[in-house]
Amino acid sequence: MSNSRIAGLYRMSIVERINALADRGFLDRDAANALLDGAPLLPRNTAEKMIENVIGVFGLPFGIAPNFLVNDKDYIVPMVVEEPSIIAGVSGAAAIFRDNGGIATSSTDPVLIGQIQIVGIRDPDKAVQSLYSAQDDLLTLANKFQPRLMERGGGARGLEFYKYRLPDGDWTVVLHLLVDTRDAMGANIVNTMCEGLAPKVEEVCGGNVVLRILSNLADKSLVKASVTITLASLITGSHSAEFVRDGIVLANDFANTDPYRAATHNKGIMNGIDALAIATGNDWRAIEAGAHAFAAKDGKYRSLTSWSVEPNGDLTGELVVPLKAGTVGGSLASNPGARMGLAITGVTSATELAELMAATGLAQNFAALRALVSHGIQKGHMSLHARSVAAAAGVPEDRFDQVVAGMIESGDVKTWKAEELSGVALPGATTAAQPVEGIATGVACAKVIILGEHAAVYDRHVLALPIESAVTAQIVEREKGVTLSIPDWDIHDDWSGPERVPGGASDVVDLIMRELRVTGRGFDIRVYPRVPLGMGLGSSAAFAVAVIRAFNNLLGLEKSDLEIDRIAFRCESLTHGTPSGIDNNIATFGEPVLYSKGSSTRTRPVPLPQIPPLVVASSGTRGSTGDMVAGVRERFSKNEALYTTIFDEIDELSIAGAKALQESDYEYLGSMMNVCHGFLNAIEVSTPELEKMIQIARSAGALGAKLTGAGGGGSIVALCPGKVSEVTGALERAGYEIVRLNAS
Repeated sequence: MSNSRIAGLYRMSIVERINALADRGFLDRDAANALLDGAPLLPRNTAEKMIENVIGVFGLPFGIAPNFLVNDKDYIVPMVVEEPSIIAGVSGAAAIFRDNGGIATSSTDPVLIGQIQIVGIRDPDKAVQSLYSAQDDLLTLANKFQPRLMERGGGARGLEFYKYRLPDGDWTVVLHLLVDTRDAMGANIVNTMCEGLAPKVEEVCGGNVVLRILSNLADKSLVKASVTITLASLITGSHSAEFVRDGIVLANDFANTDPYRAATHNKGIMNGIDALAIATGNDWRAIEAGAHAFAAKDGKYRSLTSWSVEPNGDLTGELVVPLKAGTVGGSLASNPGARMGLAITGVTSATELAELMAATGLAQNFAALRALVSHGIQKGHMSLHARSVAAAAGVPEDRFDQVVAGMIESGDVKTWKAEELSGVALPGATTAAQPVEGIATGVACAKVIILGEHAAVYDRHVLALPIESAVTAQIVEREKGVTLSIPDWDIHDDWSGPERVPGGASDVVDLIMRELRVTGRGFDIRVYPRVPLGMGLGSSAAFAVAVIRAFNNLLGLEKSDLEIDRIAFRCESLTHGTPSGIDNNIATFGEPVLYSKGSSTRTRPVPLPQIPPLVVASSGTRGSTGDMVAGVRERFSKNEALYTTIFDEIDELSIAGAKALQESDYEYLGSMMNVCHGFLNAIEVSTPELEKMIQIARSAGALGAKLTGAGGGGSIVALCPGKVSEVTGALERAGYEIVRLNAS
């Protein structure tokens, strides 16, 4: 096929468009003649054979979107849709993408999930074990029901098992049959396999099979589309490229914060995907259902896309979506219009069609966001920003509009301003969540140290507060092997036993699995942090506790918080060498604490009458806790008497600081923080960058400011009664990231 860029296509007549497609090889002459005839592409007598009680054929516009360049291949995208502007927007976006090198796509194998639900199970673990032991026989039997699929390279590939307690208290076990359906959409294939397997499943586990049907959440068949756009390509007649770029990122962030916006945002994505699915005879309803379920996979409905700014200022977008398309079977065999749409795409496999669908969805999303932020809505842009910030700050519904208006009026459309206007309270720390749909969740706090760094390693007191719900871990059991994914920390690991490359977070997971006696089993582990890694905020301990809790919930281990704290301390020792224990204590128990490593009787909670006016800011430069602790230990060994005096002074500051914090004596507490930082600087754990941040905070009105954590990079904490907005603004203007204590 030739170049998919067709100049002036929108100005052509229908006849000219049809001929242009034929001349460029996107339509054969028979198909072109069928379109030129103007008759319905689906005859009424054919429709009569497709569904029940037919009375006619309902028409929808059949259009095309040119300009697509996907993985260096040209495409014309057929689209069946009644809504105006969708095809124009997609075509324009595709032209911009094309000028920037086109869209890159990738995908996993085209696997569908079939579910077999079993009831009447007294011991679900025993039933799962029986099914697990028989999985080879079950897979062999499943493939006997679809021998031609095996010949085409597909077939049943694996089994997964889940157990749930129903509302009446009874257990149900669900078997997931994973089937590579190749180029078929696969519903009939999977349903046939599930129905055929049901008697054998009952025989193996002793229960009664109820449901046996595919799932439309095809999250084993994921497709990714991505694009990078230079600033020069974003300029519009009335707005700068930076304005458009930042508006697109902002709108996407809003969709990740507010499910009401996310619903409209994702609907725009599906405008593109569905129109192509309908044009090629695919089940757009199944695709829609799977996409929206996937958007809520972490318990909150979010955007399917992500848009961000590259270090050089370019705009990058990515869409990840479950897509199980088909190029054989279904209505394709009987619907001439679907066959024609498929021919126009020029795809040679269902995987290629799914990737083209994702590319179309990404283009439609870009077109919609670009129009939203650039077509004469600068005032609306600010309103959108304010609503996004208010939602992210957890502003209550009854004060939402007032806070939005107040931020716009003040000119400070910032999280701190929203919190200031709404008086949002710091909720109690969340420690665990219930498993949903076979996925177990664990949540843990990070920490901010107010007083006591490094001295805590030498059995002195340390005063610290939790950073609520800082890390969330989700785990689901799989057949074998372990995968660990932490996208925000750029950690992706996949291993099975000795094949794993040692180091980092995967070592921690291995230790946890040994402690919990679950080595040799397979798990998918996904972690979602809201604190940066290596910034002195206890991210490693929060990671460990969240993962331990997720395992605890998944496997029903009933580990106490004390036991979780013990395992997390071992993880911290593995990561940092000789930790103080404060990080795992806060991560586990999630409460303000005056902590002592040497004796639990010297550790006590510090209940607070109000949220302290603290600002925590990250430098963006990672520090190594292990290296910092080792350096101090070396200097301690050379000047033991001097360092002992320093640590004794820090100990007194921590004890007095806890009392001042409880009494809201912020002037005294601020002075103690400044003195403590002087000691930390003296033992050589501060950096020029941290000193700069501390000076910014103090100059903006902070009563006290100091590094927090091990130092060598990392973060600072500032005490700012009446000056939270000023200090936050000064640090943000200097380019530093603010980390909120509360998660809302």
